[in-house]
This record gives sequence, structure tokens and C-alpha cells, in this order.
Amino acid sequence: MPKIKYTKNELKAQRDALSRFTRYLPTLLLKKQQLQVELRTLDAQIDAKRSEEDQARTDLNAWVKLFSEPFDFEPYIQVKEIQRSSGNIAGVTIPIFGSISFVEEMPDLFKTAAWIDAGIGILRQLICLRVERQIIEEQHRLLTDELRTTSQRVNLFEKVKIPECRENIRVIRIFMGDQQTAAVARSKIAKGKSSNIAESV
Repeated sequence: MPKIKYTKNELKAQRDALSRFTRYLPTLLLKKQQLQVELRTLDAQIDAKRSEEDQARTDLNAWVKLFSEPFDFEPYIQVKEIQRSSGNIAGVTIPIFGSISFVEEMPDLFKTAAWIDAGIGILRQLICLRVERQIIEEQHRLLTDELRTTSQRVNLFEKVKIPECRENIRVIRIFMGDQQTAAVARSKIAKGKSSNIAESV
């Protein structure tokens, strides 16, 4: 605990600090609750995207056995652009998925099997779902970091700063009360001595 001065100015400073901490704490608690709600929402979204990815893989496995010879899908599933924007949750800037576009190239329909188109479509869907999930996971990471910081501040205020200020105020008040009592006692003693001197003269 830092050393405090036993003065009226220090008492005022401690009262001001206590007022500031108690005023700011509800805002921090509200932010903490908001972040916890948002993180639960993001957890559900991540699970939903994973389920969609699993379903797309299941759909892919259903007909992938039809390929009798290997086919190079890479030229047809190259990502051209991922559009992202940014949003704000509880004062935290987060990325938001916009859209994804692929290089516009399709195989020659006369030289490839009929299911190649469906395969390209599902692979593109898988890439899109993975990118969306990664962006949501990035949101989750950023909000988790902010929740950790906010929780630390809440604990600091609740368990350290506010009790410390209250204790400092109590100690300063006791000290000042003792000083005032001592001053009154000294005054009475001095008054008593001066009246004794006056009587003896």
C-alpha cells in the first residue's frame, strides 16, 4: 500500500479517487457482461459454421467416389478477393466478413464429367465457410483479450482500489480526529496553566 499523507488535501484526494472508482466500476461491469454475451453468441456461430463445413464435406464424400481418374480443382477454386469490413463491440474493433469471390474460370463442359461443376461448387462453399469461421474466430480472440483486460480492471477496482481508498479515508479520519482531540487537550492544559499562573500572581 503506498504511503499516504495525513492531511485534509490527502483526504479530499482519496474521496475523489473513491468517487471516480465507484462511478467507473458499473461501466466496467456492464462491458464485462456485454463481452460475455457476445462471446457466447460467437461460440454458437463458430459451432454452426463447423457443422456447415462438416455437412459440405459429407456431401462431397457422397459423390467423390465417382471420380475414376484424378482431376485438378486448384485453378477453379482460387480466391480472387475476400471483402471484410470492421465493426465495434463494446469499444473493440472487430473484422466482419463481407463476401468472397473466386477467379472466374470454369472447366470445359465438353471435356469434363458432369459432376465436376458440383464438385467446384462444394469446394468453393467449403472455402467460403472456412474463411467466415476464421473471421468469427478472430472476433472471438479479440473479444476474449478485451474480456481478460476488463476482468482484470474489475478485480483491481473491486478488490484493491476501492477497499484501499476506503481504508485510507478511515485511517486519515482517525488520525485527524486524534490530532483534533490532542489539540483540544493541549488547549485545555495551556488554559489551565495560564489560569493557575494568573491566580498565583
